[in-house]
Amino acid sequence: MAIKDILLPLVGEPNPAAVAAINKCVVVAGDLGARVTALAVEEEIPVRPKVVISPDLENAEESAASRSVSDARGLLKAFDAAARGHPVRSERRIRRVDAAADIPLNFAEAARLTDLSLVPVKSHDSRSERIVERMIFDSGRPVLMCPEENASELSVAFDRVMVAWDHTAPAARAVADALPLLEDAADVRVVTATDERTQSQVESGNALLRHLAEHGINATFETIRIDGSSVGKVFEAYVKKNSIDLLVMGAYRHSRLNEVVWGGATKTIIGRPPCWVLMSH
Repeated sequence: MAIKDILLPLVGEPNPAAVAAINKCVVVAGDLGARVTALAVEEEIPVRPKVVISPDLENAEESAASRSVSDARGLLKAFDAAARGHPVRSERRIRRVDAAADIPLNFAEAARLTDLSLVPVKSHDSRSERIVERMIFDSGRPVLMCPEENASELSVAFDRVMVAWDHTAPAARAVADALPLLEDAADVRVVTATDERTQSQVESGNALLRHLAEHGINATFETIRIDGSSVGKVFEAYVKKNSIDLLVMGAYRHSRLNEVVWGGATKTIIGRPPCWVLMSH
């Protein structure tokens, strides 16, 4: 299925990193020939109450805290500028929410009627992680993460793609969701992280290669050792060493509780995407 309808969720401030990520997301949407809808959330932000000096009550706090709002319109302004500079069909919406806790669900619900969400991600940012997790689990659609910290350096062509494969349902779903991107890639690598290369792992990897070949995708299969590291860190190292443009992986092979307590590949990658990352569950 071709990717024709994309959601770009925006929240926060239009700093240089965020603007660079917005621009790259718009370019990717344009290259895919898709319509991209920017949904900017305007959230109320509590401001520390001012101190009032009065003859009656020294250092009295104001009875009500003053408030401000995040710069949703600034983000949309950056989106409009990017859309004008590239051949892309675009729409924009703004939504006001009363509580920060409402933001992830708002984005997830909006994503349900799209083919894909392009999500700018701040490194090691709890709000970004909550948004991505909610969109993965509650939208029913894949999420393509754009790391803000190196957005200006990201390729907009997914020529070198790594598919993290462990024969689980989330991994299979991610492969299916990524097919339109894999079909255009020049180099597709199916990679299984393991310290014990078993016959069943080899057979599974080769079976995936045959499946991809039916879609005209010529891929290779390999296993990489974990050697006491974490799977997420192993993936990061592979991406960097092989100049991978896009990592495709399923979310949460283990229970979400175990991921939170012990960490895991999903948590590591969401916390700091090493490149463009397409994730499904």
